Parts: sequence; C-alpha cells; structure tokens
Amino acid sequence: MRLTRILLIALALVPTCALATLTPPASVAPTPASSAATRLPAAGLQRDIDILERAYLQLHPGLYRYNTPAQVHAHFATLRRALDHDATLAEAYLAFSRFAATVRCGHTYANFYNQSKTVTAALLESPTRVPFQFRWLDGTMVVTRNMSVDATLVPGTRVLAIDGVPTPRILAAMMAIARADGGNDAKRIASLEVRGFDRYETFDVYLPLLFPQVGSRQQLRLQSPGDSAPRTITVVALTQAQRLASRDAPAASTASPAASAGAKPAPPWTLSFVDGGVALLQMPTWALYDDASDWQGWLDAMFARADLRAAPALVIDLRGNEGGLDVGQAILAHLVDRPLVLPGVLRKTRYRRIPADLRPFLDTWDRSFDDWGASATALGDGFYRLQSEGERADGERIAPVLSRFAGGVAVLVGAGNSSATFEFARAIRQARLGLLVGQPTGGNLRGINGGAFYFLRLPNSGIELDLPLVGQFSTTPQPDAGIVPDVLVPVTVADIAAGRDAELAAALEAVRAAP
Repeated sequence: MRLTRILLIALALVPTCALATLTPPASVAPTPASSAATRLPAAGLQRDIDILERAYLQLHPGLYRYNTPAQVHAHFATLRRALDHDATLAEAYLAFSRFAATVRCGHTYANFYNQSKTVTAALLESPTRVPFQFRWLDGTMVVTRNMSVDATLVPGTRVLAIDGVPTPRILAAMMAIARADGGNDAKRIASLEVRGFDRYETFDVYLPLLFPQVGSRQQLRLQSPGDSAPRTITVVALTQAQRLASRDAPAASTASPAASAGAKPAPPWTLSFVDGGVALLQMPTWALYDDASDWQGWLDAMFARADLRAAPALVIDLRGNEGGLDVGQAILAHLVDRPLVLPGVLRKTRYRRIPADLRPFLDTWDRSFDDWGASATALGDGFYRLQSEGERADGERIAPVLSRFAGGVAVLVGAGNSSATFEFARAIRQARLGLLVGQPTGGNLRGINGGAFYFLRLPNSGIELDLPLVGQFSTTPQPDAGIVPDVLVPVTVADIAAGRDAELAAALEAVRAAP
C-alpha cells in the first residue's frame, strides 16, 4: 500500500527512565472488559504505560513537533499519576486519550475503529446519543437536523444545556481530548460536531464518559429561531444503531455505462450536474482500504464522460472527508496537461527496524513496516530519511493522463480535511489548478504524521492507540495552521435554519466568475 504523504520534526533524544526492555506476557490478549465500570489493577495499567512510552519514544515521528522532550516526559508523568490506582475501564480510556491529545497529532488517539469488541461494547456504544445533528458556531451548539419525535427541535435551534450541563462546558472539556495537528483548533471543533460523517461520532463517545450524569432521557435547554427566551424539552437519546440508521444513505454512484457494468461495486461517490451544467463530484470519504470497488477505474470512466467533458466547471465536494487512499493523485492527473511536480518534502521515520520485544503489541496490515531496510537512511539525529520507489529529489511527479478536464475547478474544503484530502487541497493551491472554497482545512502546514501505522494494543487494559510511523518535513518554514481557502464562507445560524448550503452556492458562484 502506498504511503500517504506526511510531515514531522526531529529533536534531541528524550529521557529514557522507566524504559527497560519489556518482557511480553505469555499472551497479549486484552483483559476482558464487561463494562465501562470494570476496574483494572494499577500495576497492569502502569505496565501498559511502560509499553506506550517505549513505543512512542522510539517510533512516533511527530512526538516532538509541538512538545519538547521535557514536556513529553511531563505528559507521561501526568498519565502515570492519573492511573496510579485501580481505575475503571472508562477512566483508563479517558486518561490514555488525554495523553494522546498532548501529542497534538491528528492521527494519534485511542482509535474508535481499532478497539476490541469488548472495549467497543463497553465504551463506544452507550445509548446516550443526542437525537439530533449539530454544528458548533462561535461556541454555540446549533441543530442542523432533528432526529427526535419533538418537531420543535428545528434546524437553527441553539442547544444551551444537556441534562443541566451547559454546552460550552461540554465543548471545553472535549477540546482537551480532541485530536488535531498542532494548533489547528478548527479541526478539533469540527471533530466534535455530529454531522453524519462517521460511524462513531467523537461527541457521542466522549459525552457519557466525561459527563456520566447525561442519560438516555435528556433534558435540553434550548432556544429556537425567533424565540426571545430559552425553554426546556425532554427527549429520548438514540442508540448507536439508531444513530447509524439515521445517517443519510449514500446516493447511487454514477459513471459511464461500461464502468457500471463491471463486477466490482462503485465507490461511495456521486457525480451530478447542477446550476447550468456545472458538474458536482461529492466524495465523502477516501478511506477505501477494505472497499472492493475499482475507484481508479470509476474516476477514469467519469473523466471520460462526454457530459463531464462538456461541463463548464467541476466542483469537488470534500467536506467531512478526512482522507484515506491517495485518490487525490488520480484526480490531479486528470487536471493537468503537462507533468506536475509537487514541491519536495523530506519523509522521515524514527527507526529502521522495530525492537523485537515491542512487536507482540504492534498490529498492522503490512508487516514490512517492521523493517524499512535500505529504504531508511540514517540522518544522524535519531531519524531516518525514508524514500519510496521512484521518489525524485525535486518532488513528487504527477503525469497527465487522457481525458483531462479543462474547465474551471473549485474544491469545497473544511476542517475535516486533515490527511490525504489536506494534501490534495495543498496541491490544488500550489499548482493553481482551482479555487478552494469553504472553511480552513484541518491538518497543518507544518506537516502531519501518518501513512503507515501500528495499532498499539495495551495488554492489561485492552485499549488500543494508533501509532503513525512516517512523516514529511517541509523544506521551508511553515505556520502552525491549516490552509485558508481562496473563498472563505461564513456559516450562519440563518443559513442552517433556512436549509441553505452557503458553501456550495459560493463555490458555484466562484467557478462561474473565474476565467
């Protein structure tokens, strides 16, 4: 699998106290966890921290991008104090999650999708999901879709408190645990919205863990559009199954008849034509690792369509799409008429070969990550330069392909774009291939870690934390921020209440006005 492009920073060696060689237990199967209240012995939790500390210090490429070695040491000390007593599974999960947030890496967290079945059942599927979707606007929770039986909970409603807990307090507590790269708080806030983008919504998971007083019947203090005073209603929360059932089903993908006739299913993308023939390509995800679709063939067939080639412009909607595979590379090849060289970056890893005693705790989809071999060249500062096959010194080269789209291009972006979609947005900006429209992206211009991963499974608690292995370093100084779009579109309560998609409207206007 090709490594997604990423970034990191190299600093001095870190303290090595409490990092003696680990002796794996006879079995590293997770401790059974029947509920969030299951108590775990302090000694086992401290052994889990030993494993976590050694793995992150030796293998994590971005550990010191936003922290000094002394700060990292202090964060581990805080984690040890938090779990120096017998703790519940929920308490342990929160403590490990708070630590992961201190790394300030969007790919470093106790990943909801990689937990064991027992941890998932105990922690991630509480029947306390708020019965609506919402966005955070200037620190206020604003309903975007009602899923309750109370018809007064209309879009544009401000939710002021849940079971007596003010929603600004909920946001502040979750911001300390949300994942994002560096100082990109827009990404943190976006990850704490409930918009139907993910199978597990971060807000849904952390709400009952941080505020156990929130139950399956919830009292909401709210203010509806046009009301002069707040009021209170009681609603029934959703189960995880109900949350999933309430998500919008993806529309049928469209491509050429020849492409659709194949045996492989279509990817979860749609192509439609709006506003005078402008093509709209909606791509809610590029996470197609386990997808059986021929997404490359689907894109080739799409760009070959006569109606697309005749369209005056193409709007690519990536809102809510964190990334996944390098789909952006395939799109770029259809947008250029000559080879495109993306500015060079330095890809680094912290190791050439993993320590043998850590291997039992490190799951992955590709065991070649255990030993980079000749691909990793020591830089003399504790890092290795990692070069992929065919990599050029002047940067990554994108060769044009047939069926080039020659019309105007706009890309709808937002804080969710923090991995492969962030890199695609940056390439569009660097190569001046189109306009970015919407909200500032996630990710970080200083770089992101990812591409190759281990799933670090802690044997005593049964909790998993993601461990990214590769990063990219920019060759020039960059700000601690995401990408600000060419057309910045404010999202307002009035737009939400009226059901207006102001960002899409702005993208359509931008491509009409562009030469």
